[in-house]
Amino acid sequence: MPYFDSASAAPLHPVARQALQASLDEGWADPARLYREGRRARLLLDAAREAAAEAVGCRADELVFTPSGTHAVHTGVAGVLAGRRRVGGHLVVSAVEHSSVLHAAEAHEARGGTVTEVPVDRTGAVSAAGYRDAVGASTALACLQSANHEVGTVQPVAEVAEVCAEAGVPLLVDAAQSLGWGPVEGAWSVLAGSAHKWGGPPGVGLLAVRKGVRFSPQGPTDERESGRSPGFANLPAIVAAAASLRAVRAEADAEAARLRILVDRIRRRVVRLVPDVEVVGDPDRRLPHLVTFSCLYVDGETLLHELDRAGFSVNSGSSCTSSTLTPSHVLRAMGVLSEGNVRVSLPPGTSAEEVNAFLEVLPGTVSGVRERLGVVDPGPAVPPVADSLELDALGLRCPQPVIELARAIVRVPVGGTVTVVSDDEVARLDIPAWCAMRGHEYLGEAERPVGVAYTVRRLL
Repeated sequence: MPYFDSASAAPLHPVARQALQASLDEGWADPARLYREGRRARLLLDAAREAAAEAVGCRADELVFTPSGTHAVHTGVAGVLAGRRRVGGHLVVSAVEHSSVLHAAEAHEARGGTVTEVPVDRTGAVSAAGYRDAVGASTALACLQSANHEVGTVQPVAEVAEVCAEAGVPLLVDAAQSLGWGPVEGAWSVLAGSAHKWGGPPGVGLLAVRKGVRFSPQGPTDERESGRSPGFANLPAIVAAAASLRAVRAEADAEAARLRILVDRIRRRVVRLVPDVEVVGDPDRRLPHLVTFSCLYVDGETLLHELDRAGFSVNSGSSCTSSTLTPSHVLRAMGVLSEGNVRVSLPPGTSAEEVNAFLEVLPGTVSGVRERLGVVDPGPAVPPVADSLELDALGLRCPQPVIELARAIVRVPVGGTVTVVSDDEVARLDIPAWCAMRGHEYLGEAERPVGVAYTVRRLL
């Protein structure tokens, strides 16, 4: 059964498995103790730190291990904000950061700080100019991911780091998605990573803080990990994480070239094989193994279940697959279609045969989901029934409001309007996206006593 969700968690690398098994025998003792078992454990920890620091591109004494990548992000954000509190309480983040960064920003706001979100373009990329406009005299920290976890777009970290350096603001980079493919370019100040993203064991993160960055650890501390990650470290997992990072880096160039060809195949063929599909993210400046596309008139949760039944494990940023019924914050910030969203992230070793099999299954799967939702060929054109129509879509969830809009648009003449009244938050994103895909004009929205009215003008 092909597993196509390595952006969530990559399969354990064989080197990680070997290192984990070996270090369970050698690295069980307390590395802070002076007897021989402790000294042996300490040697393993030091060697792991050296290997990880080399891969990250920092000094060994700048890097600590944490219980997870999320823990590293939260520790890094809180530590820098506290260390630079005399500068001010302003935090800058991109609109498409991982939820761990956004949750840290929410906690900062709850404590009285201020947060500015830098917008992205339709490919999901920020601009250095956006950060230049956002940082100021009271900015204590700026955050930017190295590459997006949902659509794969690689961010201009080096350019943003220059802007931040000019303003005297440290830049924290969440490198979880990209670290296995190579070091992060640019003069970043703080960096966080997560082992299970590159094929290491879960439960290991890393946090690098450059010398000279003012940093004040928050919460109780002890003598371990420079006081930045208290508690007894999971040394076998740390050793396995460092060993696997070194191993995947040795394979990265060849594997990236191979997977990029397979992802390019998906990007090209999905729009030919499946009607009404939008491939999102930057087509060139992107991670080599990840592609995301959205299908009109499709319930994302049902689509993922059907692909799973067909033997393919994929993920989604679609609101239809979440309990909140709100669209992915990444897709919302990009202004792209969210319904029927599929994220394919290929693990190392994925074969061309597996990708071809996925492309064979996908069209029929999407067609079947659409048929169950009542999406059918409209048939011959029908005479318009009115110059304008209003649809009551209250209580309907994605993708039904858009399906109702597609059915109604042919019932008004060219130049006529259709207004959809919906209480589904997803409509705010998907109706304008539908207009862009289908060549109609989105006229805007208006609040109603119940729900929001979205108006579209027929152009074709």
